[in-house]
Amino acid sequence: MTRPGKAAAASLLAVTLMGTCAGTATASDVVPDPVRDWQRTEVSPGVTLYQGEVQGRPGADFWTVTVQFAAPNGPQQLGAEPDARAAAERLRASGFEPRVERVDWPSGVDVAPGPVGWRVRAGGFGGRDQAAELERQVDAAGFDAITEWTGADAMPGTGIARTSVAIIDPARFDGELTASYGNFVAGREKLTDMSAQRDATLGINAGFFVVEDKDGLPGAPAGIGVYDGQLQSAATNGRVALVLDGNGMRPRIAKLSTEIVASARGQQLVVDGINRIPGRIRNCGGLGGDSPTERPQHDVTCTDPDELVLFTDELGASTPAGDGVEAVRDATGRVVEVRPAGGPVPPGGTVVQGVGEAANWLTANARPGEPLLVDQQIRDERGAPVHFGPNDDVVNGGPQLVRDGQVQMNLQEDGIIRDGDRSIAYTWGLKRNPRSIIGVDARGRIILATTDGRQPGFSDGWGLQEAAEFIRSMGAVDAMALDGGGSAGMVVDGQLVTNPSDATGERAIGDALLLLPRR
Repeated sequence: MTRPGKAAAASLLAVTLMGTCAGTATASDVVPDPVRDWQRTEVSPGVTLYQGEVQGRPGADFWTVTVQFAAPNGPQQLGAEPDARAAAERLRASGFEPRVERVDWPSGVDVAPGPVGWRVRAGGFGGRDQAAELERQVDAAGFDAITEWTGADAMPGTGIARTSVAIIDPARFDGELTASYGNFVAGREKLTDMSAQRDATLGINAGFFVVEDKDGLPGAPAGIGVYDGQLQSAATNGRVALVLDGNGMRPRIAKLSTEIVASARGQQLVVDGINRIPGRIRNCGGLGGDSPTERPQHDVTCTDPDELVLFTDELGASTPAGDGVEAVRDATGRVVEVRPAGGPVPPGGTVVQGVGEAANWLTANARPGEPLLVDQQIRDERGAPVHFGPNDDVVNGGPQLVRDGQVQMNLQEDGIIRDGDRSIAYTWGLKRNPRSIIGVDARGRIILATTDGRQPGFSDGWGLQEAAEFIRSMGAVDAMALDGGGSAGMVVDGQLVTNPSDATGERAIGDALLLLPRR
């Protein structure tokens, strides 16, 4: 594992860069200012890796105790101002010295300026153990408290972001940028393994995926997934996605939706998803009466008791067992058999599974020996059909960070601001976390960046606004976030160059972006 080098230049993030420089740019290179003095490695012709550190004021960060507010979806770290001040008064009456802090929406977000909410804190310590002791005292007084590191707050002049940035020049790199789910759609693999399997020059984690059984099939995309031109996961309608046409050297960001319809015996029914458990829609954004919403909702699993789902032979597992029925199809779309839910997907074939009313539809209309056709349509945000060739890929992600050269973060539209709950926007979006992002500059160069995070004193990561400002300062005219947290990682020539935030080390992920040299 390689730890990034340090830097010594001014940053657009209003922080201090400290460290050393390795490598000298040639006169023909255009090196963005934020990484001009970072450690530099020529990975291959047209691929340059920069590693460095963005650091706030020494001593600006400390350990503190945050009092949580009761909420329907669980404890929240932000509350309304009256609730925050009332909690502070109760704390003061119990012998503590609280402070109330207002948290505002950053600029560039698709919501009206103003407060996200107010947090209540007490204490400031150089060591975690001291804060943990205060937390125990606050809990004993009847409050719900947690110990936090203020370096994660994303306040200007604080925190550390150890970052790896790869710049790919399509005019010089002879190869392709492609998406891979590894061996199977429903499965998780480490980025190092996926990179090694394809002998990739560079790899970075890609889209959101299902992590736990309760939310679906672990490893399956939680949003659109197109690999080698084949739709393997339906869109989270309304969220942005990364499109890699052909060799992937001109990536673009688009808002895509999917329309899938099954037809049999003159009857039609909407197919709700691909390669996922019927009734469980991770990140929501589905259709047909999903609860609680059909809007995107990040890290929420919506439900629907009446669904039809298509399974491909790239699934890598049996279809989900349980209530319902399924029709097994051959490569021509003809029904081979109708059986109870749960069984293998035949090579070259597919399975259509239904639950609830969709199971009744299958029972009435799917007949062995007869066709059960499935029509798939991908549309852009204007509703126009989008067609993908055999070399095209799409991975999910979000939110958008930069559009037409300006910071524009669609947190509301993208479901980061959840219905009636701003806690995820605060803890996942505004606060610092490990993140991976992708952008394209005005010259058509591809910018891939990953920052380490959740490691107090070593690296805190980026808030979404910091990620947006950083990649814009690198020259990006369009950019979006990929998956982050423990999934964030970058591999160069088979070696992990980032530091995983999970205590267990590198996390197995759903899919990846791989930079492959021409064979």
